Amino acid sequence: MSVSGQVRAVTPPQVVAAKGGTPLVCLTAYTTPMARLVDAHCDIALVGDSVGMVLHGLPSTLGVTLEMMIMHGKAVRRGLERALMVVDMPFGSYEEGPDQAFRNAARVMAETGCAAVKLEGGETMAETIRFLTGRGIPVMAHVGLTPQAVNTFGGYTVQGRGEAGDRVLRDAKAVAEAGAFSVVLEKVPESLAGRITKEVAVPTIGIGASAACDGQVLVTDDMLGMFTDFRPKFVKRYAELGNEAASAIEAYAAEVRARVFPAAEHVFGDTPKAALKGDTQ
Repeated sequence: MSVSGQVRAVTPPQVVAAKGGTPLVCLTAYTTPMARLVDAHCDIALVGDSVGMVLHGLPSTLGVTLEMMIMHGKAVRRGLERALMVVDMPFGSYEEGPDQAFRNAARVMAETGCAAVKLEGGETMAETIRFLTGRGIPVMAHVGLTPQAVNTFGGYTVQGRGEAGDRVLRDAKAVAEAGAFSVVLEKVPESLAGRITKEVAVPTIGIGASAACDGQVLVTDDMLGMFTDFRPKFVKRYAELGNEAASAIEAYAAEVRARVFPAAEHVFGDTPKAALKGDTQ
């Protein structure tokens, strides 16, 4: 997907139109600085409920609240110009039924300025997705391993192996037919991801689902090596910023204790000599 001239934000219809073309690029963002970095290279910026684990130290995404998602959504909105902004609906904010889902999704869109929301679940969520999309709320669906159902699954296990693949396929078809503009496929076998991608009309966005998908998404802090509590098999580390940050902090602490920092170039004298050169600080 490319733009020229005036910068225009990617829209859900443009995502749909990308089906079968150049793969869509999606990363998570929770803050304004990260949103700016993601915006320069990605088609979609996902304000994921993974923020609960990555930034808030929660053991899973289940403790994330609507208020947390709105707060981080507002921050991300300030850093985006081009990428389509999608906000995760947190656990408990939409499962009760279409009315509850609409109230909360409408609030998220109004308060964050996002262009779409993401819901987890397949056939059981089809009615809700149809209700939302019919009332002007674009929905990105999420099937396969759905982290909000981790207790039901008994852990973060691969979904859709063997006969279970038919269930995941039915889920993907159901949400697409209900009006979702894209479907995240998480942690499913490569062959199943390819089959689903061929059989649904909207783009599939994989995370642990192979290059056969119409796009890919990762948690940015995972791929940058900033979140190190665990490392899923499907994550490729493109940097090790966590290690670099740890080394930098260690060096800073050592210099402070040795009175090496701050050095002469970091302090201010009694005479404002620099002011003669135009430096008034």
